[in-house]
Amino acid sequence: MERAELTKAGSLKGEIIPPPDKSISHRAIMFASIAQGKSVVKNFLRAEDPISTMNAFRSMGIEIEEKAGNELIIHGKGLYGLKEPFDVIDCGNSGTTVRLISGILSGNPFFSVLTGDDSLKQRPMARVIAPLKEMGAGISARDGDKYLPIAIKGRRLKAIDYRMPVASAQVKSCLILAGLYADGTTAITELQKSRDHTERMLKSMGADIQIDDLVIKVKGRSGDMGLRPIDVTVPADFSSAAFFIAAALMVPNSEILIKNVCVNPTRTGMLEIIKNMGADVRVENVRDISGEPVADIHCKGNVNLKSVKIGKDIMPSLIDEFPILCVLATQAEGVTEIRGAEELRVKESDRIKAMATELKKLGVEVEEYPDGISIKGKASLKGNVVESYHDHRIAMSLAIAALAAEGTTTINNSSCVDISFPGFFEELKRITN
Repeated sequence: MERAELTKAGSLKGEIIPPPDKSISHRAIMFASIAQGKSVVKNFLRAEDPISTMNAFRSMGIEIEEKAGNELIIHGKGLYGLKEPFDVIDCGNSGTTVRLISGILSGNPFFSVLTGDDSLKQRPMARVIAPLKEMGAGISARDGDKYLPIAIKGRRLKAIDYRMPVASAQVKSCLILAGLYADGTTAITELQKSRDHTERMLKSMGADIQIDDLVIKVKGRSGDMGLRPIDVTVPADFSSAAFFIAAALMVPNSEILIKNVCVNPTRTGMLEIIKNMGADVRVENVRDISGEPVADIHCKGNVNLKSVKIGKDIMPSLIDEFPILCVLATQAEGVTEIRGAEELRVKESDRIKAMATELKKLGVEVEEYPDGISIKGKASLKGNVVESYHDHRIAMSLAIAALAAEGTTTINNSSCVDISFPGFFEELKRITN
C-alpha cells in the first residue's frame, strides 16, 4: 500500500506551473480523432485518466504520435472514420472518458463495450444512457442500464430537446457529441451553467453550436462534412492549482505564484468563494490561449480567513474543488456550510462522507448533510493516519491539511494522485520550507 507522510510546513515559497488541464486534454484527443486531418495538441496531460482516452481511440484505429514535450499529433479520420474495437474498451477510473465517448459511439455504426475499474463501475451511467436511448441509440448496461459495463450498437440518431435533471458537464458533452451524429438540431437545457470546454473547442472546429444562456443547440451533420483539425495548447488545470492556492492561504508567511492557469469562468467558482473569505489572491496577466482564458494567480498567506456559506447555484463551477474547500474551511473563523453538493456522493468516492470522516480524524468539528457539510473553524489540526479512498482529490486535499497540522499525517493509498497530478508530492515538497 502506497503511503505518503507529511509534517507541518513553515511556509510555501516559489513559482509553480500545475499539470495541464485534464478536461481539455480529454476533449482534445476525442475531438481531434473525429476531425478530418492532422491535429496538434501541445502540453497534453500525461496522467492516467487522459491516457485512458488516448488508448480508447487508438483501439478504434486512430493514429496518435507522442512527441517530446507532451505534444501529440493526432490523425483524425472524420465523424465516421472510427473502426470497431477488437476488444472491450477499458476507461480505467475516468468518468469523462466513458460518458463522452458514449455519445460518439452511439452514432458510429459498429458494436463496442465500455468498462472501467471497480470505482468507475459504481458510478451512475443512467444519466447518459437514458437520453441517448431517446435519440435512438442502441445502448444498454448492467443492472437495468445503471452501471458499467455499457454495450453500444451504434446507429443513426435523431435530435431531441432534453432538459437535464442534473448539472453535469459530462452529460451535456455526451449529448452534444451525439448531436453531431443526429438528424436535426438537438437542444440541451442545463440546470446551472457547467464547464463549457466542449462548446468552445467544437465551435472552433466548425461545429454548428448555438448557446443561449442555459440552452445549447447543436445541429447534426448530413454525411461526413468533417470537423476541422485543431492546433491547441492545453493550459494548466485550475482544479490542480486549487490545492496550492489553499496551501498558500493556510500556511503563514507563504507566497506563491501559480502560472499559466486556465481561468475559464465556468471553472473558477473557488476564486469567488475565497475572496469572500478574505483571501489575498490576485489574478494577473490574463490572456487567451487556444480559445481559453489563461492567467497567473498570486497567493499570499497570513490572512485571517472568515467562514462562508456556499450554495447550489455556484456548485457546478467548483465541483472538483469541494474537498480542498473543506480543508480551507478548517482554518476560517466561524462555521462554513457547503450545500447543494449531492452530486459529490457519486464521484470517484463519496466525497462528502470521505471529507467528513477524515477531517474528524484530524480534530475538526464536522456535521454531514445529505447534500453537503458544515465545518467549524478555526481548528487546531492534529496529524493522524487518514484514508484517500483511492480518490486523487481526497488524497491531495488531505496532504494540504497536513501542512497545517501538528505532528505527522500519513495518507494511505496516496499513489491515486497520479490520476490527475503525477509528481504532486514532489512539487509540494519543492516549495515547502
